[in-house]
This record gives sequence, structure tokens and C-alpha cells, in this order.
Amino acid sequence: MARQAQYEELVRQLSAVGAVKRDLGRILPPDCSAGSAGVLTLLGRHGDMRMSNLSELLAVDMSVTSRHAAHLAERGWLERSPDPADKRSRILRLTPEGHAMLAELSRRTTELLAERLSDWSDDEVGQLIRLMTRLRASFGDCRTAPHRPPPTTPTVSAETTETTETTRTPAQAR
Repeated sequence: MARQAQYEELVRQLSAVGAVKRDLGRILPPDCSAGSAGVLTLLGRHGDMRMSNLSELLAVDMSVTSRHAAHLAERGWLERSPDPADKRSRILRLTPEGHAMLAELSRRTTELLAERLSDWSDDEVGQLIRLMTRLRASFGDCRTAPHRPPPTTPTVSAETTETTETTRTPAQAR
């Protein structure tokens, strides 16, 4: 099993992944935010879907998903049509322009990764992919992780010597 120092270093390295994501974000077209790119990517990977399904995949609130969908629809990259099974719901579908934007995003990110990892061997890139896939699998589907209640702290009543358990909210814990 890994030592404590190794886990601490892993935390530092995972924090640095944010810099990689920011660099990837810098190559996006001006009218395509990282959130929009994420929506395009998910629709490209999974196909047409209800807005509620997309919201689940993004692990964000429906209002956020709705704003992303509206932004993409304004640019002609996505169309929203009534769900035949439930007229209150919308089915999201990439348009030909949306597929073209997705291909452009893929081209840009692939070129950036190829440039930045040009001194890596194919085996090293493959190893990174395997390890990141394994790391992700170790965490499972974070969107459906069971809620963990806040930690309890024992408190002693002033009138008795009896210990009771108190649940603190994050605001109380500060």
C-alpha cells in the first residue's frame, strides 16, 4: 500500500491537472465555453437524449443544463425538439453544425496534446491512459455516490456527565 507521503504527492499532482484543463480551455473558440464543449462531447458520444439525462451526465442542475442547451441552440449547434413520449420534455440533438464544431474541438485538443506530449513515447501515453482510466474506475460514478452525512462530534452536557452525539452542518463547523 502507498505511503502517506505518496498520497500527499498524488493530491498535489491531481491539483495540477487543473492547469492542463485550463490550457485545453484556452484553445476553445471564443463562442464555445468549456461547458458547451462538454455538452457537445456528451451528445456526440451518447447521441440524442433528454435534457434530464444530459443534466445527470454533466452532474449539474437542470437550470445549468438548460442554459448550456440554449447557448448551443443559439449558435445552431443543437436543436431541441419535443419528446414524443412526454411533450413537456425536450430531446437534444446535434445539428450538422454541431457535429462540425465537435470535430473542430477534437482536432484542437488532439493537436495540443500531441504538441505537449511530443517527447512522450507511445507506451508512456498508453500507460497514462490506462492509469487515468483505472483511477476514474476506482472512484466509480461520482454523480451517484451516496451522500455522506457530516461527521458527528461528541459533546458533554453541562448538567450531566453524559456524552451525546451532535451532527454539525458545514456552517456550524467553521
